[in-house]
Amino acid sequence: MGKLRLGILGCGYLSNIVVDAYNKGLLEEYELVGVLGRSREASEALAKKAGCRAYDTIEELLEQKPDYIAEAASGQAVRDYAETILSNGCNFAVLSIGAFADQELYERVIKTAGQHGTKVHIASGAIGGFDVLRTVSLMGAVTSGIETRKGPASLKGTPLFEEHLMSDSETSHVFEGNAKKAISLLPTKVNVAVATALATAGAEKTSVNIYSVPGMVGDDHKITAEIEGIKAVVDIYSGTSEIAGWSLVALLRNLVSPIMF
Repeated sequence: MGKLRLGILGCGYLSNIVVDAYNKGLLEEYELVGVLGRSREASEALAKKAGCRAYDTIEELLEQKPDYIAEAASGQAVRDYAETILSNGCNFAVLSIGAFADQELYERVIKTAGQHGTKVHIASGAIGGFDVLRTVSLMGAVTSGIETRKGPASLKGTPLFEEHLMSDSETSHVFEGNAKKAISLLPTKVNVAVATALATAGAEKTSVNIYSVPGMVGDDHKITAEIEGIKAVVDIYSGTSEIAGWSLVALLRNLVSPIMF
């Protein structure tokens, strides 16, 4: 059996992690056939590292007949390309799951994948435990939520940031709402909230609380899914976004493994 053909969407830090893993032989069941990013210069640099070509459009990349395209770009890239990828007979491995807080997009993607016999595979990003979250959610009416703790500097450039957070000595509660509202305010910061929502009660019924913690580096995510008699808690701290790139590598490996987790 020949190798599966793989394309990469995105050319930044996380995409470089995938290419580094590929070059180390950790994705030996795949042949990397092309990359597509917003910056031609960055795309060409990544393609050179990977030993493949950089393309300017999704149509050019799809002409290479990839079996999978792995996204490590942005929610906008998912919105722009998901339906095109799936309707061309290609499966889509998605890291920027926040795009699916848009219920209309989510439903169109499900319909498109069903019509063309393709699949969307969700990378775990900076969290995990999707299996137990989904299991609990199948067993009854689930109550789900996520508490995220971040350093104040990571909130800069968002509606939640206030200058006093940089000098506060106490933890501040800066957001309370549901996953849909959270992703609308923080489109690049709370993919984990949307992932939690999709695995449990949905974006409008999954509670989100965000705290600013003085001096904190990285993120701590505590996810809870609960029904009568059962409570599942997943708590993951990450001091770097590197774990998100490696989660995409882990997903790609799992897809071709004789034993799947």
